[in-house]
Amino acid sequence: MAKAKTIIIYILVVFVLYTIITSPKRSAELVGVGFEGVSTAARSVGDFMSELVK
Repeated sequence: MAKAKTIIIYILVVFVLYTIITSPKRSAELVGVGFEGVSTAARSVGDFMSELVK
């Protein structure tokens, strides 16, 4: 099981590197979307906590 997990991780790393090398603009856009999603989630949690305190 551990060997399969290691192989899957290597395949994912190779895929990510391939994607970044072949399409850096698209990769940058996807990272931006990911960070925007994390930022929105953090803001929503902050709003929720603020409403709980009120």
